[in-house]
Amino acid sequence: MTAALSPVRAPRFEPSASPARPWPHACLLLALAGLLAAYWPTAGAMINQWWHSQTFAHGLLVPPVCIWLIWRQRAELAGLPLRPAPVVLLPLALLGLLWFLAAIANVPVLQQYSLVLMAAALVALVLGWRYAGAVSFPLAYLLLAVPFGEVFIAPLIEFTAGFTVGALQLAGIPVFRDNSYLSLPSGNWSVEEACSGLRYLIASVALGTLYAYLTYRSRLRRAAFIVVALLLPIVANGLRAFMIVLIGHYSNMTLAVGIDHLIYGWLFFGLVASLMFWVGGRWRDAGPPPPRAAAAGAPDRAPGPRPSACLAAALAGVLCVALWPQLARIALRPPAADRHAASPLTLAPPPAPWQASAMQAGDWRVRHAGQPQRWSANYSDGAQQVSLQLTWYRHQSKGEELLTQVWNPPAAGPAWKEMAETSRQIHLGQQSLRVRQTIVQSGETRVLVWRWYRQARRDTGSPLLLKLLLARSKLLGDGDDGAEIAVAARYDEQTEQAAQAMQALLSAMQPAIEQGLAHVAGR
Repeated sequence: MTAALSPVRAPRFEPSASPARPWPHACLLLALAGLLAAYWPTAGAMINQWWHSQTFAHGLLVPPVCIWLIWRQRAELAGLPLRPAPVVLLPLALLGLLWFLAAIANVPVLQQYSLVLMAAALVALVLGWRYAGAVSFPLAYLLLAVPFGEVFIAPLIEFTAGFTVGALQLAGIPVFRDNSYLSLPSGNWSVEEACSGLRYLIASVALGTLYAYLTYRSRLRRAAFIVVALLLPIVANGLRAFMIVLIGHYSNMTLAVGIDHLIYGWLFFGLVASLMFWVGGRWRDAGPPPPRAAAAGAPDRAPGPRPSACLAAALAGVLCVALWPQLARIALRPPAADRHAASPLTLAPPPAPWQASAMQAGDWRVRHAGQPQRWSANYSDGAQQVSLQLTWYRHQSKGEELLTQVWNPPAAGPAWKEMAETSRQIHLGQQSLRVRQTIVQSGETRVLVWRWYRQARRDTGSPLLLKLLLARSKLLGDGDDGAEIAVAARYDEQTEQAAQAMQALLSAMQPAIEQGLAHVAGR
């Protein structure tokens, strides 16, 4: 009887099913390799930030963690049917279009998010929806590898400074706050970028999200723990700053300064993170989920799709994503007819009572990358001095445009620090314009700055609108020249006196600014 039953136990499809399983994964690796080859500048920019920025160094660990998360599911994934999903070509093309628009407008973070999402779409395209759904968390976790978060530095500094001042006042310690500068009887403190807590916040979110996924099965508990991992480091950073100032105050500025400042900060963050994970572990779900029982006679591995179907899906995906970088190179090529030298940027003399003079070495100056044309001068009406600075690019490209950040400190002159930024409504002739208002400081010298941009003959103080106008000009083949106008004046206690003088100078110099920008652009 045993001999009679033995032929029934042997699965008839097993010899053909096993060799077919590696094909889909090999095709997926081919598609991902093509994606990286086509978008290597974008991927390389991410890796460069991981390697050189302490804030985003966690990005080096995110891809290996995602691979490990998928590997630990290999038993479950082996039983899933793999069916290419050609319908994913549409969202894949839309993601490529999003990357293209971000490349035209030079928004690196949006390019990087598009690249990560394209990688996730390729998984669904080649292996199918069910496989992509089973590994949805590792694919979503890969988004944390994108270096993003510097936009939150200013709000975090504001919260940390306000929290520290409030805590000091509750402790009965007198404190005077001037933007991010804190003055105590024992000494002065400044809330710098390193004190914003962005590094703690990013590290906490990355670790907390992974911990929630591995520890809980309930979506509610996972979401609750991620929210705690997001909010706790913000409050903890405020407590950290307060404790450091408190230690420095009672030690007569001998402790918690210099390198001790950073050491105490990381020790405190480590303590808070350990406490968060310990408390979170008390609500972990009891035991792993029970394994799914296999149906009688069901194969251990689901049969794979035809190799030709997977290969066709992978090649279609590579062709779909490889199109956009080529279109971007064409769109970003400067017009050959406009490569001749532009007219010099000059402004007519100011009307009375304003008198123009050259800017001095200690004055605040606009900083831009590349070699734009510049105009700058100090104007005085006998009571107040205001500087006017114009920066004009004939063509804007990556690394040489109005919003390109300049990281290196100036070779000469004082180092200026941006203390606060808001917006303000000003008047330019007959129009009203909302501009960026910034307070910059160097030592005891404070300067009020107004800045706005001119792109496609339109004035705006919004960096986002500037990017959109620049992208539209490049797509339509119009001129991509652009200018930034900045006025600045020093003040002592109140900014309003400087603001009145700046508005008066703009009213007097508006015709000269219009003529100067029109002349340099050849209009």
